Amino acid sequence: MEKKPFPLPSLKDIGFKESDIHFPPLEIDKSSIKKYDQLRDFPELDATSHLGIHLRFGTISVRKLAQEAQNLNETFLGELIWREFFMMILYHNPKVVNHAFKSQYDRIPWRNDLEEFQKWCDGKTGFPIVDAGMRELNQTGNMHNRVRMITASFLTKHLLIDWRWGEAYFAKKLLDYELASNNGNWQWVAGTGTDAQPYFRIFNPESQTQKFDKDNKYIKKWVKEWGTDQYPPPMVNHKMARERALKTYKSALKQ
Repeated sequence: MEKKPFPLPSLKDIGFKESDIHFPPLEIDKSSIKKYDQLRDFPELDATSHLGIHLRFGTISVRKLAQEAQNLNETFLGELIWREFFMMILYHNPKVVNHAFKSQYDRIPWRNDLEEFQKWCDGKTGFPIVDAGMRELNQTGNMHNRVRMITASFLTKHLLIDWRWGEAYFAKKLLDYELASNNGNWQWVAGTGTDAQPYFRIFNPESQTQKFDKDNKYIKKWVKEWGTDQYPPPMVNHKMARERALKTYKSALKQ
């Protein structure tokens, strides 16, 4: 008896749908990569490689890119190595998907305020650099690397919201989402991971803006109502939030 071929589901059947989000072309811009270490931290310049999404979906070989990077920029090569490092961490320590790499950090009593989390998701925190990053993410499926750190630090340190909430939101929105890197970088910012920044290093959104977007060009691009009565006031005081985070982390780690 002849068997009928198994019907393959369409992309629509498995939940995919076309969007207006731009998918960056596969192009190794050598001139930009050569200046990567000088320009990568300034979001208004948009001077990152945009190759993360191609690495994510395998449309470029990481080995090929690493070979190119060796002759172009050591800092860029280092970022590729970090990517492989986080994959190694996930492979040997699968617990990191749901738990802190440093288990003592699972004792942190996160506040997990749903209303505050939603303001962060929507880019309505009253901190322009944070809001610009979240709006870029929501509208494009991308966020500048420097701003990813700023927004993640704000969520975990200023609001004391579990890094897993932020990691899951990035996973939902990022076109270049890849579990190992996303998890590793969130744990780095939260202070819970391997080779993480110390918990007492807390990004100040205002000083980060002065360093990396001093003319507010990135902020103006994504936060149109900034500087008007429609823009919300800061949802939290930086000094208070910093002291609260330090006290909370220190108390939890003493147990």
